[in-house]
Amino acid sequence: MADAAGAPTPWQARVYALRFGRAAPGARRDAHGWTLAWRGPALMGVLNVTPDSFSDGGRLAGPEEAVAAGVRLVEQGALFVDVGGESSRPGAESVSEREELRRVLQVVEGLAAGGVRVSIDTVKPAVAEAAVAAGACLVNDIRGLADARMRRVCAEAGVPAVVMHMQGEPRSMQRSPRYRDVVAEVEAFLLRRARQALEDGVPALIIDPGIGFGKRLEHNLALIAATPRLAGHGLPLLVGASRKSLIQRLAGETPPPARLPGSLALHLRAAELGAALLRVHDVAEHAQALAALRAVAGAEAAAPDAPQPAGEERGRG
Repeated sequence: MADAAGAPTPWQARVYALRFGRAAPGARRDAHGWTLAWRGPALMGVLNVTPDSFSDGGRLAGPEEAVAAGVRLVEQGALFVDVGGESSRPGAESVSEREELRRVLQVVEGLAAGGVRVSIDTVKPAVAEAAVAAGACLVNDIRGLADARMRRVCAEAGVPAVVMHMQGEPRSMQRSPRYRDVVAEVEAFLLRRARQALEDGVPALIIDPGIGFGKRLEHNLALIAATPRLAGHGLPLLVGASRKSLIQRLAGETPPPARLPGSLALHLRAAELGAALLRVHDVAEHAQALAALRAVAGAEAAAPDAPQPAGEERGRG
């Protein structure tokens, strides 16, 4: 991404946009539908309404408490609140469509009624369809819109979707993930699925390399390092490393809620490299860290070139 003079646009000044086929909170009407735009990396807050999610399962007592928690995420700085009713942690078993709907629908309705931009995190077309009817404006599908019915739901409702890469399925994805070239393979998958979804009428796509979904530590690090390449296709890139086990593998045994420092480090680097969205559990902390990082980047851009030392620098003795 470059400015009018051809110079690269600083990461904090890049403008990202999603197109909708229907009204969405904060989106502006234009000749092509509705467009939601934001500058610099934004945050997607995680709201799990499951008893068994890897980090915060069972934390919320019921729909009213979940809605209140989602509103707090927006107040802390989330652009989207991602509501999930089925755990996708390694080894997780699927739940029935009926049970997932029971968990998410009241929460989606309550949040949407308050003007919250709700993302529904589901692999089931029927759940996505019901959630969109209840007010969700984004579908987050960890199976990468593989199901034509899911693409049809998004297209007919006029809502964009997140296309994520996952090798295998949650129940078995971490047993033995293998790649010849993880960046090239994930990139090709995301572009192929995005192209299919757009051809099928989905109004806009976000792509997600699926950190921790069928990847070893070295695969995850390679994908984060490849953020500029993955973000260079004109599609907003989402990175979600929040509290994931790669942080434990890098820094030692820690329970998920104690992995905030590692989450911040990975996400801030992804932001500098061009990520448009960061999917996080700790919204307030990420918003604060991004504000500080933006301020430093702005000061660097405004500062004159630092003079070169005339002679040998002296260190402190």
